[in-house]
Amino acid sequence: MHSTDKANIDFISTFIRNIPDFPKPGIMFKDITPLLGNSEALKLTSHLLCKPFSGVEVDCIIGMESRGFIFGPQMAVELNAGFVPVRKPNKLPFDKIHAEYELEYGTDRIEMHADAILPGQRVVIHDDLIATGGTAGATTELVRRLGGIVIGYSFIIELDFLKGASKLEQNAPVNSLIKVF
Repeated sequence: MHSTDKANIDFISTFIRNIPDFPKPGIMFKDITPLLGNSEALKLTSHLLCKPFSGVEVDCIIGMESRGFIFGPQMAVELNAGFVPVRKPNKLPFDKIHAEYELEYGTDRIEMHADAILPGQRVVIHDDLIATGGTAGATTELVRRLGGIVIGYSFIIELDFLKGASKLEQNAPVNSLIKVF
């Protein structure tokens, strides 16, 4: 990593607030809303998320509900790509496909429009944070079912100790700005 990038990531890190015991006891929530409120941090984050994909053919960025919707469209604009939202159940109005994934206690489900990805399209999957990898893994499954190709993953924060990145497409790089060990 270039020393300027390291300094910029260190700067961005100062705008991530830890909220203990949210949404339940024992969880340390990583709150990016202070980052969103600072124009310099916002701009740097968007730039650094796109950097690994500059010069790479990207057809669309997939953003997962809900914080993946914040930087995903910005990344799509900067990378001259489209944007595809992945939503929680019953939020999309058109024909859709779905995937279920494991949570700590139970399962959850995500949905994508059935025509959102064309066969052969090259996609980057983005979210603000990767923990166990369940949501990103389920999104990967949806992309594959529609014939798309995952060429990379993009996260602001990776909770490395949960090993979520190890559950993702092994041929696609996982780019995380901040790793929490």
